Amino acid sequence: MKTQAILSLLLAFCAGAETKLPTIIGDYMVLQQKQENLIWGWDDPEVDVTVKIGDQSHKAKADKSGRWEVRLAPMPASAEPKEMKVTGSSEISLKEILVGEVWICAGQSNMEWDVNSSFGAELAALDADQPEIRFVTIPHHGTQELQTSFSGKWESCSPQTAGGFSAIGYYYGKLLSDVLKVPVGLIDNSWGGSAAEAWVRRDLLDQDPRFKKHIGEWQAREAAAETDPTKKAELIVEQALRERPGNIYAGGLFPVLGYGMRGVIWYQGETNVGRAYQYNDLMTLLISSWRKDWKQGDFPFYFVQLADFQDVTRQPGDSDWAELREAQSHTLRDVKNTGQAVIIDLGQANDIHPREKRAVAERLARWALAKDYGYKIEHRSPEYKAMEIKDGKAILSFDHVGGGLVTSDINETRGFAICGADKKWLPAAAKITEGNRIEVSAAEVSVPVAVRYAWDNNPICNVVSKEGLPMTPFRTDDFPMITMPK
Repeated sequence: MKTQAILSLLLAFCAGAETKLPTIIGDYMVLQQKQENLIWGWDDPEVDVTVKIGDQSHKAKADKSGRWEVRLAPMPASAEPKEMKVTGSSEISLKEILVGEVWICAGQSNMEWDVNSSFGAELAALDADQPEIRFVTIPHHGTQELQTSFSGKWESCSPQTAGGFSAIGYYYGKLLSDVLKVPVGLIDNSWGGSAAEAWVRRDLLDQDPRFKKHIGEWQAREAAAETDPTKKAELIVEQALRERPGNIYAGGLFPVLGYGMRGVIWYQGETNVGRAYQYNDLMTLLISSWRKDWKQGDFPFYFVQLADFQDVTRQPGDSDWAELREAQSHTLRDVKNTGQAVIIDLGQANDIHPREKRAVAERLARWALAKDYGYKIEHRSPEYKAMEIKDGKAILSFDHVGGGLVTSDINETRGFAICGADKKWLPAAAKITEGNRIEVSAAEVSVPVAVRYAWDNNPICNVVSKEGLPMTPFRTDDFPMITMPK
């Protein structure tokens, strides 16, 4: 009788044991081609787990916390669906797995903005029967506690599913799929209105003196919430929101860390405009920490520079949006294997969410096609290089001009401002000359000191390369930034 009771208990225990996988590893997923792919999950401690796919078989043992992992050997791209079996305390069978290119689509509302809400949605629906494109959307979950999974699933692209997915992500993935002829997996990890700090590990921000002022304000609020029920209630509400440092890293990014992918496309910055002076430092930390935590080397990180937005002032001067764009350009300069899609011509004055998303995706895709897939196409917008003063004119030279500099609409070159020693900015005349230089001058400024181009929230500007890539907004001066703390 005693033996039978023990056997019953053992059977009950075994029946309760279960092998588990994170949501990111599931039916319809895409595995990254030509590299090892991490597969992980949980089981009872010390349980042996076997993962099989195709002719591969890998074994692991769950550690004391129950976590296990294996690394699949590299596989070539394949649109032929594969099955994966994971066997431990129980067995899981995954179906419809493809191998191709995987990209993370992250940022705030302009990345989250879906196909249905964008220009050309009805045309996109006609061409959205793309079963070799797969995507998954990570739901909003702001928290300070590291999450191991999320609620969601991979889906196959169709006219019924594409409309609700990130427009930039969809158009980017479709272009890659069309050109490369391989399956594409897209992971939408975006949240409207989110601050960049929310995407960075909280402990890194707490320890970094560069962000002491901003993080200190949050720490003070968190400390007050410990003793004040009203403030605690407010913080609980905000904990689920978008701006608290570390919130999205813990709730949305951590559950997918390590999943095999090619790189990241990123569109964020509007929420950080008021602190543009530190945005380059923040993005440098974000990119470097993601790369370190992902353990996949210095993967590509391509981002969108802020579009033009708000009223057109027509008077040159200072601009916090221009300062944020400059910080983004500095990230391109300072962080290797990054790329910037300039869209100063695609914004809408009356809407922070410009509806033209296809062109944004194409400019991001130029970077990937040129840098990661070997296509010889122009991908980088013209950038300011140097200035010399001669005969009352500022003569500017540029890098990355492609086939040459031209104007995109009228013959008159627009968007330049100039100042003398008094630092008073005036609209300037500009002329594109041979050698892709631009001469800038104003009758009121006999001895120029500095030049700015497209330096406004919503500038009127029209210099592009012959390939249609708009010139990157710039300034030649280093005058104090208006977003610096007083």
